[in-house]
Amino acid sequence: MTHITTDRLIMGAMRLGSWGANFTTLQYGEFIEECLRLGIHRWDHADIYGDYSTEEAFGKIFEASPELRDKISIITKCGIRRVCDARPDHKLKSYDSSADHIRISVENSLRAFRTDHIDTLLLHRPDHLMEPAEIGECIADLQAAGKVITFGVSNFTTSQIELLSQYAPVQVHQLEVSLTNLGAIAHGDVDYAMRHEIEVQSWSPLSGGELFSKDRSDRARRIYQAACDLQERYDAEADQIILAWVLRHPAQISTILGTTKIERVRSAIKALGIYLSREDWYGLWQASTGKRLA
Repeated sequence: MTHITTDRLIMGAMRLGSWGANFTTLQYGEFIEECLRLGIHRWDHADIYGDYSTEEAFGKIFEASPELRDKISIITKCGIRRVCDARPDHKLKSYDSSADHIRISVENSLRAFRTDHIDTLLLHRPDHLMEPAEIGECIADLQAAGKVITFGVSNFTTSQIELLSQYAPVQVHQLEVSLTNLGAIAHGDVDYAMRHEIEVQSWSPLSGGELFSKDRSDRARRIYQAACDLQERYDAEADQIILAWVLRHPAQISTILGTTKIERVRSAIKALGIYLSREDWYGLWQASTGKRLA
């Protein structure tokens, strides 16, 4: 059994701003402080969250409590040109990995966070027009200037990472790994990351609440029931077992928590202590596919 620490849990900021709970600066501060007390220090952002407002709202806490910045590791993403009032020059949603866009995005994020560096910068979506050499030069310049520490991607294919890695060190891959999305495991994305020592960060490890919805699909119902059937054996709730399924993989997958409730964070921490047997792990897999293993 591998000891699992809270470093494997990342707090997602997407729903904390105007796209969700709309936290005040005081609420951000209280939530951050409690997460730190629980041992969680990594935060996942993207420039587009809250229609380009969540980074700014989050960053205000560093103005009020600057000592918190050194305790927090900021992950943020760029590369999507979202159409909204905050970006009137964006006429059509598109992807942009040009050096100019990356540099402008980084400077915007640095100002929003009231900081001089981003701990991890990710390209949010694959850009089919990306110029890998141009990206590599841009990232090298940002890292040399101390503005970006580590670099990675989100939702890329292995071939896209292979190409980009010739010019920039890809250290993180953020993608969906969950019981309703087995593809990253089944089709080799996670294997590739393991082979190249790339950290996998799973967004939506609990399937965005789909498994717990009243009108869930037949597949979600099977998964939820299979998790419920294991509750007594592991002295855990169904959501903790489902999260533990992702954490059990030998790739040491990190998981991004999308909750706005601190009690849900505490619940997720309990999943770190659950080590599913092989039979139970595959039982959940089969509940997802609806088929016995070949």
